[in-house]
Amino acid sequence: MDTQPVIYWFHQDLRLADLPGLVEAASNGIPVVPVYVLDDAAPGEWAPGAASRWWLHHSLKSLAASIRQQHGSLTFGVGPAAQRLVELAAQTDARGIYCSRAFEPWAVQQERDVQRRAERAGLAFERFVGSLLFDPEQIRTQSGTFYQTFTPFWKACRQQSEPSPPQPAPPQIRWHPASGLALDDLRLTAKPPPSAAHWPSLWQPGEAGAAAALRQFLDHGLAGYQQGRELPGQAGTSRLSPHLHFGELSPRQLWRAIKTHYPDNASLAVHRDRFLAQLGWREFSHHLLHHFPALPNAPFNSAYQQFPWIEDAVALAAWREGRTGYPLVDAGMRELSQTGYMHNRVRMVTASFLTKHLLQPWQAGERWFWDTLVDANLANNAASWQWVAGSGADAAPYFRIFNPTLQGQRFDPEGSYVRRWVPELAALPNRHLHTPVAAPEAVLKAAGVRLGDTYPKPIVDHRQARSAALAAYRDMRNAAAPTG
Repeated sequence: MDTQPVIYWFHQDLRLADLPGLVEAASNGIPVVPVYVLDDAAPGEWAPGAASRWWLHHSLKSLAASIRQQHGSLTFGVGPAAQRLVELAAQTDARGIYCSRAFEPWAVQQERDVQRRAERAGLAFERFVGSLLFDPEQIRTQSGTFYQTFTPFWKACRQQSEPSPPQPAPPQIRWHPASGLALDDLRLTAKPPPSAAHWPSLWQPGEAGAAAALRQFLDHGLAGYQQGRELPGQAGTSRLSPHLHFGELSPRQLWRAIKTHYPDNASLAVHRDRFLAQLGWREFSHHLLHHFPALPNAPFNSAYQQFPWIEDAVALAAWREGRTGYPLVDAGMRELSQTGYMHNRVRMVTASFLTKHLLQPWQAGERWFWDTLVDANLANNAASWQWVAGSGADAAPYFRIFNPTLQGQRFDPEGSYVRRWVPELAALPNRHLHTPVAAPEAVLKAAGVRLGDTYPKPIVDHRQARSAALAAYRDMRNAAAPTG
């Protein structure tokens, strides 16, 4: 029997099912040393934010429990991943290191560092697929460049062979013991978000939680997804994004689950295909980041380097705290602070408000979401903020400026979302809920609303803000125009 182990390095694949590297080791009877290394220096400014660290702690706790049920022990380390992994290999006399391939620029560099150090130590280093459906190097235009527009990108993906079926967790894994740190030594929850104390009632991080959330969506959400995904007051979205980000659920598992649940039912195909397209947007964002590593910091459209952003700490604080005077915007920002999550439609509205009503740089919003979202994902976050700001690939035109009042009236017509997160407006009738500033004084008084006291007046006027944003856009275009 083979006794020399391999190290399986978990990073953003915190599960036991559909891990080709783990399957290969188990099928060959090779003992496995499972390890997670917290290496905050590698991502630098993009180290996990407070909300992500909370989720990561509980996801690792779940993974450790799953391994413990199989009579193994998840080993933890802190510091440079390459150094810690090679040290662990020496301690356990391991023959090599296995991991799933990651695509964030810092993760690519980290894997190169691990490979170089492993090879110098005489260790094998093998990476396996697992975090994306399609290889970014394989999806190319006819001229050999990467796609910058979603629709042809997704069409090209759908013309590829179907993603390979997900692999079940190995029925038997020979876990190999190793000494290391305990989970609490990582101090991931040393500075939790203020609202995190009640998050265990909202979220179940880990592979089992991902499976439960998937079942809930398949049984109760997918059939109405086409319309339900737009309504923040309803449970119409999957809420699977944090599970996908931390790899508790693989995209192949999700793809197969959706296709299996609604194989070719014409009446339900629109919901299935709409959801798969959202999975495609995730894929598109990661491919963009792979080919344009500066995406989190620099505008994809270089003309936006000339955009006259205004850095206003007071306005930014009002947006962060949900005190803008626009109920849908404030509801979204409060949902975020209290739950670590925000409905996707409202993410677009709040992002548009920050960048186009307040003219704050999109990077300021991106960084706030990075720290406060439990599903903060570098590719999705950067691509989405740039899309809304107008500077990204296949971006919304800059002149597309969401009217937060009309958005609220259209997508929260009964006010259930706003009433939940902005309770001081709960007694207002529907017709005035999204425009309290326009409500008669008697209506406000009857609802117990005192503008400027119990609820803020709008910090900007929509029409004036829209005009200012369009003027700034014209200034940018003039500044970027060639002179001759």
